[in-house]
Amino acid sequence: MSGLRVKALKFPFLNLCLLAVAGIILAHGSGDVTVVVKEGSDAVLPCSLSTKEDLHSKLFDWKKAAQKDGKTKEVFFYDAGITYNSGRSGQSEEFKDQVFHFQDELRHGNASIIIRNTKVTYSGNYTCDFPRLQPRQTFHIELVVETIMKDRSGENPAATPKPYTRTLNATEDWALLLCEVRGASPKPHLQWQDSAGNKLPAEELQVSEREGHHYITLNTRVTKSDRYRCVVTQEEISHQIYEETFVFIRETVCEDSSSKVAVGWLFGAGVLGAFIVVAALALLVAMRFITINRNKGSPLQEDGLCNTGNGSCNTGNGSCLTGNGSCNQETSSEDPSAQPLNSQDV
Repeated sequence: MSGLRVKALKFPFLNLCLLAVAGIILAHGSGDVTVVVKEGSDAVLPCSLSTKEDLHSKLFDWKKAAQKDGKTKEVFFYDAGITYNSGRSGQSEEFKDQVFHFQDELRHGNASIIIRNTKVTYSGNYTCDFPRLQPRQTFHIELVVETIMKDRSGENPAATPKPYTRTLNATEDWALLLCEVRGASPKPHLQWQDSAGNKLPAEELQVSEREGHHYITLNTRVTKSDRYRCVVTQEEISHQIYEETFVFIRETVCEDSSSKVAVGWLFGAGVLGAFIVVAALALLVAMRFITINRNKGSPLQEDGLCNTGNGSCNTGNGSCLTGNGSCNQETSSEDPSAQPLNSQDV
């Protein structure tokens, strides 16, 4: 199985079965074995004959040694196919429906058992006994169940219930959260965490005590949307419990970006509008300039000035005759002296 550390051991009359072993197996100089598991996991207690003798028709008996109550507890009994689960009485109530053997491994001399969902009270010394073998064989196994922090509200009256949480104050940018425990004993430890399990900075604890019971409040300020939990731990009894609350904070970063985008659009629109106005004015000036130049370049009769295609001629009476660049003056009346003389007249 992944995540497990197992040490295989060999002893006289003992061949450890490591099938589905949950935990750590340690050896002692005397040949005894210690199995270490976490609370709530399964524990395999190994017991196997070195001769690998078929056990289907044999008898083997698992017991837990006497502890504080001074009584030995029956854990598992097998006799030629008869077990506690198949009708035999006598099994301790503590182990009822919790212990199983490996049926398919009996033919290999394997009398190992598995204890499901171990509890801290299962810790102790166990024996695997073959009373009918000659010589009789008994093996010793120690089981250590390590405690873990978990909710023990249903099994320990001292365990504090879920804490009380609420939002004391809130703005658009932050929220102040309160966590409160009332009448806890033993004194618990409080902590605010985010959804990733990170510890949050918090204000100083407010603690009061009355008749051995503790009343504690712890506040924290958060600035982003997330699911937050107030975790209460009582280490003396391995108890841990929490209460969650969801906080929504306005995403200011996104809104600021939107505002910046809007301002950018407005600024761009202003610049574009100014450019359009300047361009229109420039176009109007250009059109006026072209119109003026065109007017200056057209034939105009002004103060007797005549512009011709290949020359100019200024006349006294304002008339202009063109054709080859010469200018002919026409008079208003004929002068007889200007006529050529006829030979006959002479």
